[in-house]
Amino acid sequence: MSIDLREDPIALTAALVDIPSVSLDEAAVTDVVEAALRTQTTGFEVVRDGNVVLARTDRGLPTRVILAGHLDTVPIADNVPSRMAVAADGAEVMYGCGTVDMKSGDAVFLHLAATVAEPVCDLTLIFYDGEEIAAKYNGLGRIERERPEWLAGDVAILGEPSGGWIEAGCQGTLRVRLTTKGVRAHSARSWLGDNAVHRLAPVLARLSEYRAREVDIDGCGYREGLSAVRVSGGVAGNVIPDAAEVDVNFRFAPDRSVDQAVDHVRSVFAGLDVDFEITDSAPGALPGLTAPAAADLVASVRANGGGGVRAKYGWTDVSRFAARGIPAVNLGPGDPNLAHKRDEHVPTAQITAVTAMLRSYLTGGR
Repeated sequence: MSIDLREDPIALTAALVDIPSVSLDEAAVTDVVEAALRTQTTGFEVVRDGNVVLARTDRGLPTRVILAGHLDTVPIADNVPSRMAVAADGAEVMYGCGTVDMKSGDAVFLHLAATVAEPVCDLTLIFYDGEEIAAKYNGLGRIERERPEWLAGDVAILGEPSGGWIEAGCQGTLRVRLTTKGVRAHSARSWLGDNAVHRLAPVLARLSEYRAREVDIDGCGYREGLSAVRVSGGVAGNVIPDAAEVDVNFRFAPDRSVDQAVDHVRSVFAGLDVDFEITDSAPGALPGLTAPAAADLVASVRANGGGGVRAKYGWTDVSRFAARGIPAVNLGPGDPNLAHKRDEHVPTAQITAVTAMLRSYLTGGR
């Protein structure tokens, strides 16, 4: 099995989609990508590390741009191989698992690596595994820990679906578990107990009354959110529960650190008789759009018909680069609202458009 990096990135997207690569089963697509980079590009050092393929040039150019994309997909839902169709508006679309998230972005990066002969910057390419599942499997995270020199650069572009917009930075995420304690009793004699589920009422009231903060950073508007995402309590239909818990997720703007986010959530529930446990956290990523390399990218995208700049509301791997002081953005074809859906599909015109935007950026508009 092989792919041609020089063919139209629409066809290249289809070829990648047609290689199943559900998380933890990425070896086949990684083999194909590695072989293509080794045989169809010039000037790149290519390294294989597990199911991660790394490639970089060293031309001594003044800036280094990192292009990173994950190769894995969510489980296939009768949507491989890819198929072409015409939408109601007459636009050509490609259906298939990964067309949006994010093999179309990978195809753009691979095509540019093979066809941009004289870039104005050095390039680093990172194609990695395990993004769609638990963080411990994330190949980019492993490279960050074991080969951090590969994450060095002046700006990083992740091919996450953004509809041709620059989605800058990302929100941080924090999950906490609030637990209440009570006294168990028979429900026929409820006055002898203390209902732990009822004790959650003040917690839920504060969540219901919470007003999210909105903040502008580098022209990107981030809106925070504090939400109950799971409630648990009760042991039987005739027992007053003696324990109950609610999981709360805080999505916070990237001007807060994780510690500041924790302090904020603690303050929301201050004074309540609850146990507070942090179960998961990840920092956000500042847009960094004022950095020269990032500003040049914004200008190039706008000059080539891109959608402009907006905030990224979810968490993505741009956070790994921002933590190292590297401006990082999400830019790729596809509507992120269609990611992971059975009818996942991408307008092929967006693949062409994002390719043109990035070609202009990498060649300085030549």
